[in-house]
Amino acid sequence: MGNRLSKIYTRTGDDGSTGLGDGSRVPKDSARVAAYGTVDELNSAIGMVLACEGVPAEVREALTQVQHDLFDLGGELCIPGMAMVQDEDIARLESVLDALNEPLPPLKEFILPGGGMAAACGHLARTVCRRAEREVIALAREEAVRPQPQRYLNRLSDLLFVVARVLARAGGHGEVLWQHERRPRG
Repeated sequence: MGNRLSKIYTRTGDDGSTGLGDGSRVPKDSARVAAYGTVDELNSAIGMVLACEGVPAEVREALTQVQHDLFDLGGELCIPGMAMVQDEDIARLESVLDALNEPLPPLKEFILPGGGMAAACGHLARTVCRRAEREVIALAREEAVRPQPQRYLNRLSDLLFVVARVLARAGGHGEVLWQHERRPRG
């Protein structure tokens, strides 16, 4: 890492712009800033999952690795032309996803976000991940973006869904199933 920040505020963003990793300045509401900002928000949401009690070791290990990946992904999005997220990262997510999903019962109903604090935080992280994916897609319509960030986020949202299912069971709350029969059809 280059120079460490000794002073947190710089006043350079008071005009509504921010600096990218390559030194260029862009508006704070640009598609690029929205994309890496939402990835940062996702990383914080995963931190909330990890702050919950009773997170199984295999989930904790996987999500800690994901946090490192997301920092890399944010860096890739912050520095135009940078390549940090690799196909191997996506394959690792798929492997963890398969391992965590295998013992779960097949889904027959939709699941509502809930099932205890850890599971609810997992569902929240999943929805932030979906938003991050949409932001990366929007950025890719305007600028060149490698396909790996979008693929990583797509796979991560699936993993976070399974993690929420695992956490609902680990916490003893169980999943909250959508009661589709509560309303008459018509």
